[in-house]
Amino acid sequence: MTDINQMAETWISFKATEAAVVKARRELEDEMLQALQIGVLEGTETIKHGSFVIKMVGRIEKKVDADKLQELAAEAGLSDHLGSLFRWKPEINATAWKQADQSIITPLLGAITSTPGRTSFSIAIKE
Repeated sequence: MTDINQMAETWISFKATEAAVVKARRELEDEMLQALQIGVLEGTETIKHGSFVIKMVGRIEKKVDADKLQELAAEAGLSDHLGSLFRWKPEINATAWKQADQSIITPLLGAITSTPGRTSFSIAIKE
């Protein structure tokens, strides 16, 4: 029989080690950016230094307020450009979807792809 308690203890230990290593790596990456005198980076920067090739990829997260965007575009007469400048991404409202009648959701199922994600764990020691 498998000892779940031992597995849970080991998982907690691994998770703590993982968090510490990720934190240390990110701090080192921040130091490298400073040493290389790289500020905010958008796109890819590759630097050859000694026997190393250091490739850094920076992203600027952009979030769009769809309602505000449509309002501003309408005011400026630019609504026709929204389809080419922006992607419209419908997302399922899980609560409403689960409560909707089958006669409503069944015809829409062909537009939805469902794939299982990785199961996430959270384990804590009881106090």
